[in-house]
Amino acid sequence: MVERVAIADGVDVPEVADDGRRWVVGAVIVDADGRAFAQRRAPHRAIFPDSWDIVGGHVEPGESVVEALAREIREETGWRLTEVVADLGSLTWTPGDGVERFEVDYLVRVEGDLDAPALERDKHTEYAWVDETGLDVLADRDDPEHTFVADIVALGLERAREPR
Repeated sequence: MVERVAIADGVDVPEVADDGRRWVVGAVIVDADGRAFAQRRAPHRAIFPDSWDIVGGHVEPGESVVEALAREIREETGWRLTEVVADLGSLTWTPGDGVERFEVDYLVRVEGDLDAPALERDKHTEYAWVDETGLDVLADRDDPEHTFVADIVALGLERAREPR
């Protein structure tokens, strides 16, 4: 059970992700200074090791997209999801493990001490707050053409500046 989470007008968030696909959620969190939160995946992670990422992860069986967003934000940062602000798109991708994923990403608001995220130290080694001038650091070191995280963060920053 998730605490009440506001959904902004016009944002479509699926209630239950049980259509047979392996769903993944992603959250772009922007602070009051207009910077987005990113965290570096640990080097031993099977998928995208040592790469920068946004908060997110797999939707568990029987879990709604909002429940998964709230859980992943709480697990990865200690913060509480308060609002889904904007839909940042979706994509289907298949990493090296061969399992196809359907990912939905959202701009969200959270409550908590943004200066002290409670990182999952076995999964993430560091964090950063980045603005448009720091997006290049989010590119994959092993594959600089892989800019998905930088692109989704840029879109989240852009949408965060839009009047509400």
